[in-house]
Amino acid sequence: MPPKFGTSGLRGLVTELTDELVHAHIRAFLAACPHGGTVHVGRDLRDSSPRIAATVIEAIRGAGLGAVDCGAVPTPALAMAAMARGHAAVMVTGSHIPADRNGLKFYIPSGEIAKPDETAILEALKTGGAPDAPQGPLEQDPDCAARYVARYVDGFGAQALSGLRIGVYEHSSVARDSLGDVIAGLGGTVVRIARSETFIPVDTEAVDPDTRAALAGWAAEHELDAIVSTDGDADRPMVTDAKGAMIPGDVLGPITARLLGARIVVTPVSSNTLVDAMEGFEVRRTKIGSPFVIAGMEAALAEDASAAVVGYEANGGFLLGFAANGPEGVIAPLMTRDAVLPIVAPLAAARDDGRGLAEMAAGLPPRFTAADRLQEVPSERSMALIERLRAEPAARAEFFDTGSAEEAIDETDGLRVTFANGDIVHLRPSGNAPECRLYAEADSPERAQALLSGHLDRLGARLRDAA
Repeated sequence: MPPKFGTSGLRGLVTELTDELVHAHIRAFLAACPHGGTVHVGRDLRDSSPRIAATVIEAIRGAGLGAVDCGAVPTPALAMAAMARGHAAVMVTGSHIPADRNGLKFYIPSGEIAKPDETAILEALKTGGAPDAPQGPLEQDPDCAARYVARYVDGFGAQALSGLRIGVYEHSSVARDSLGDVIAGLGGTVVRIARSETFIPVDTEAVDPDTRAALAGWAAEHELDAIVSTDGDADRPMVTDAKGAMIPGDVLGPITARLLGARIVVTPVSSNTLVDAMEGFEVRRTKIGSPFVIAGMEAALAEDASAAVVGYEANGGFLLGFAANGPEGVIAPLMTRDAVLPIVAPLAAARDDGRGLAEMAAGLPPRFTAADRLQEVPSERSMALIERLRAEPAARAEFFDTGSAEEAIDETDGLRVTFANGDIVHLRPSGNAPECRLYAEADSPERAQALLSGHLDRLGARLRDAA
C-alpha cells in the first residue's frame, strides 16, 4: 500500500518512501504546522534511515529553515530536545514494523502532531508546501541522548536501582546504549544481551514465542532481576520479571502512574481494565494511538491546568502531562510516548517495596491481557469482516467463542465485545501496517491466552476465506 498516516506518523514501504515523496511531505509539514524556525531530525537504526534523514534535512534547509541533526537517538529524546528549544522535529522511524518499511514522525514545538495537523499536512501536499528559499543553517546536537539519560538519573537518583541486576536486550533498538546508561546511572548492574547489527522488528505488544523463550533463558543464565528493552525507536517499553516473563505495558502504565502521583489517566479502549478498579484514578478512554491519548490529556489540562494527568497505551508507551515529583527530583512533562519512564518507575517501586516485579504486578486487580496480530492482511479485508460482525448479531455469535452471552459492544476503535463472564475480545485493523490486531482480556492469564489463540485461528481462517 502507498505511504499513509496511521496511528503514529507516516508509514510505508522503503521502496515507496522515495526522496521525492519524503521531500514533499516535509515541505507540506513546514507549510501546514508551526516549527519555530528550526527542525530537529533524528533516526532509528534501520538501513534505510540515514538516506531518508538526509533527505529530510535537505528539504528543511532548502526551505530556508535551520536543521539540527541529532543522529540516531530515541524518539522521546528527540522530542524532548526540540520542545525544550521551541522547535519542531521529525523522527525517521518505522517503529516496530519490519525493516522493509519506514516512516516519519512529526512534532511541533508543543509536542506530537494531532490528527487535525495530519489533515493540514495532506492538504498542503496538494499545493506544493513550503517554497524554496536561501539554504538554512545546519547544526549538530551530539548531546541529545545524554540529556535524555539525565532526565531519569536526576529524577530518580543514583541509588534508585542499586543492588539490581538488569539485563538490557539490545537487539537493534536505537536506545540500546542510552537505556544501559540510565540503569547504570541509577545504580543498577547492567548485563547487555543480544546486540544486533541487523534490524529486528520488536513489537513489545506482541512478543513472539521464540523471543519469550530467549528472555526466560537469559534471565536464568545471568541471574537477573529483570530484562528491559524497547521497540526500534524507543517509545514502547519491554520489561520482564526475574523469570523472564513479560510484564504487559498496560500493567507498567498504572504502576508508573501511581508512583508519580497521577490522578487522571488517559488510555485507549484496548488497555487492561485493571486500572478502572484501582483507587485514586479517574480513567478516560480514547481511540488507539498516541494522538488520541494526547488529545484526551490536553482536554483534561484545558479543564484544569494543574491536573496531574498521564497517558499510556497497551504497548506501554507513557506520556507525562504534569511536573511529577520523582524520588530525587522533579520530572518535567513530556507529552509524547516514552519507553524509559515506564521501565524505570516500576523497577524503582519494586526495589523500594522489597518485592520483585512479579509480586508487585500480582498485587494489582486480577485482570489479564494477551495480544497478537495477523500479518500481511490488507486493512480493507479486516475492516470488511469487522463491519459485518458489527452489523450482524448472528455473525458475532458465530465468530466469538467464549461460552458466555454477549454483554456489551464498544465501537470506539474497531470492535470490542464484553461477555457476561468477564471475557473481552477486541478486533482492530492496524493503522500502520497490513495487519489485524487482536486483544483478549480475562480473569486469568491462561484464559486470556486461550481466548487470544482460539480467536486468532478463527480470524485467520475467516480472512483467508475472504481472499
